[in-house]
Amino acid sequence: MQSPCLLHSGRETTAGATQQSSSFYGRPGRLLAPQIADRRCKLHNSRSSQRLVTQAAGNTFGTAFCVTTWGESHGQGVGCVIDGVPPRLPITTEEIQLDLDRRRPGQSKITTPRKESDTCTIMSGLSPDGVTLGTPIMVLVPNKDQKSGDYKEISVAYRPSHADATYDFKYGIRAIAGGGRSSARETIGRVAAGAVAKKLLRHLFGAEILAYVSQVRDEVATVDNSTFTSEQVEANPVRCPDAASAERMYQAIDEVRKRGDSCGGVVTCVVRRCPKGLGSPVFDKLEAELAKALMSLPATKGFEIGSGFEGSRMLGSDHNDEFYMADGEVRTRTNRSGGVQGGLSNGEDIVMRVAFKPTSTIARRQNTVSREGQDVELLAKGRHDPCVVPRAVPMVEAMVAITLADQLLQHFAQCELLPRAGAVGTDIRVANQFRAHQNNQSVTRELQPLEKE
Repeated sequence: MQSPCLLHSGRETTAGATQQSSSFYGRPGRLLAPQIADRRCKLHNSRSSQRLVTQAAGNTFGTAFCVTTWGESHGQGVGCVIDGVPPRLPITTEEIQLDLDRRRPGQSKITTPRKESDTCTIMSGLSPDGVTLGTPIMVLVPNKDQKSGDYKEISVAYRPSHADATYDFKYGIRAIAGGGRSSARETIGRVAAGAVAKKLLRHLFGAEILAYVSQVRDEVATVDNSTFTSEQVEANPVRCPDAASAERMYQAIDEVRKRGDSCGGVVTCVVRRCPKGLGSPVFDKLEAELAKALMSLPATKGFEIGSGFEGSRMLGSDHNDEFYMADGEVRTRTNRSGGVQGGLSNGEDIVMRVAFKPTSTIARRQNTVSREGQDVELLAKGRHDPCVVPRAVPMVEAMVAITLADQLLQHFAQCELLPRAGAVGTDIRVANQFRAHQNNQSVTRELQPLEKE
């Protein structure tokens, strides 16, 4: 009897075969009924030229702006490959390093004491004068301060609420030292790619993506999302622009650290000057893409945009964002939608909140089970953040930037090839004017809408 097949964009593969991502074919298809699969397999296997169609292994994000991260926490190094970056974009190692320095461990006593410089090297994709070639960009960051001996205990016992057990359930093997791919060290590749995405959005539109810690445990900051600055965020180790609240957050984190425990928090992210029209109206709504991107970060447990869950308690007459005209642009008087309506960006600030759980590895005895299925007690060792949110700030910014860059390239490919009329579709001209101002040169035709023939 033939093995069942998986139909994937009109092609089949026998179930049980090794499966990995294929960006050309897009999303996985449906599972065929056994009798249909059997006939399809016979037909497919009779062909002289067979092709194995594969499914995603979960290490690549994006469609047009594609980011693949690689490496384990205690391996030789970590990094990323960024594919789809437009050619002729100026980018430097220093610009990428700036965000990596914000993410790196050992910044203060409320972060993990692991000492890593996280110095990056751009291995490919740039010209000698620092301009993108349109080819894949590879970024490498070596690991230097591994202490794999600290993970002896978890080689035989699972850390509660960690990925140790589920990785074993899925793969039957795992990288024990440092947690392998489940470690937040994997996010180095995301932050490096996010720096490139930020540069693209800033270069074209002057877009600004800023995140900050808005809550630690019960301490909630008071911040004006329309005016806070990156300097205010980086003014303290918690990365909260509300200085008084930041001090209380710091004390709360330090208190649980001294007890060998951990705590969670919330990171708020704001996108200013986002182009209009990014996203798609049905399955690929912009808020859905952002939610997927941010919920893929380690330790995330919740996502809100705009009014979020609070909006469910409001009346439509209170929640609706009324439109008005300002300087020839359609604007909204309020922003309870959070910059996204109907799955598409509307040009207002995009405001999101991401909830992070307490770090699962703590220096306290906990009940768990061993790989052999025995009830045991575990006292985990190793170096871990007592609260992840201060270092999660650049990670959140990175995933938002990657998502918007991906959506921007898809939007241009579909919607900006032919001319349009009316008050909409002005973002290309705005981008053109911004670039002309930044470069102090005349506006070029390459970013303008096509004229009617």
